[in-house]
Amino acid sequence: MQWQKGDLVTRISHNHDLLFRIQKVEGHLVKLYGEEFRLEADAEPNDLVKVTRAEITKRKKEEQKKEDFSFRLFRQDYQLMRKKREHETSTSYNDEIKHFQIPPRVLHIDGDQLFLKKCITLYKRLGLQVHGVHLNEKEMPNQIRELLEKIQPDILVITGHDSFSKNKGDKSDIRAYRHSRFFAETVREARRYIPHLDQLVIFAGACQSHFESLIRAGANFASSPSRINIHALDPVYIAAKVGYTSFMDKIKVWDVLRNTLTGEKGIGGVETRGLFRTGMPFSDESENQELRPY
Repeated sequence: MQWQKGDLVTRISHNHDLLFRIQKVEGHLVKLYGEEFRLEADAEPNDLVKVTRAEITKRKKEEQKKEDFSFRLFRQDYQLMRKKREHETSTSYNDEIKHFQIPPRVLHIDGDQLFLKKCITLYKRLGLQVHGVHLNEKEMPNQIRELLEKIQPDILVITGHDSFSKNKGDKSDIRAYRHSRFFAETVREARRYIPHLDQLVIFAGACQSHFESLIRAGANFASSPSRINIHALDPVYIAAKVGYTSFMDKIKVWDVLRNTLTGEKGIGGVETRGLFRTGMPFSDESENQELRPY
């Protein structure tokens, strides 16, 4: 069978466990991108089976249920955070004066253009400002400084696709990973620009990424402690939790992970301060600017 870019397939050798999108056909190998997970893999053409429209519909419905459930969990969490902020504001500010909020800026760099679009849709649904950039993982270290200077983000997401290959080394060897070293180099470059972990909050990694290297490089949150696959939308929920937590509060790592689709086996991190700030007064002249009434 002739395979084409964009075909949705599963792998016979892996019991059709994951849905993949064909990215490129290179001779006797087909490059695959996970359709729901941030995994990159190679396969021989005869190991692939094209997925039927009915099967795609079934998988998409199951995936949508998971995504809706995670979104509902975050919305509940957001309502609790909002009530806490309103209580603190009422005891610290004059209630008769309008308040405003300064939302954090997110720079999301993604190695997958389709995942980037999906993530931006969720950022907007969650009410976060985001600047999305599609870059090949290998280009990220060279481009990051210029992007940081231009966008001046509060939150940086560095993601795309990755995978571990036991044929290239053991799990402690970063050379055994497809893109982990590029993610780590990008984090290090970002930290040379903004060293403080609470002034620029960084999430880095994809499926099966070398978690320890990313944390040592300076990421606040990273994948993947147990070298498992992470969901395409998990980085967005990490950014949203940080973005909606008051800068007066520390974020416990578990509080960040519990609303993701992957959990603690796929994502870990270090204690980090939130980035949400409230101020006063809010005037009508501010309405066309970045300040939001609160």
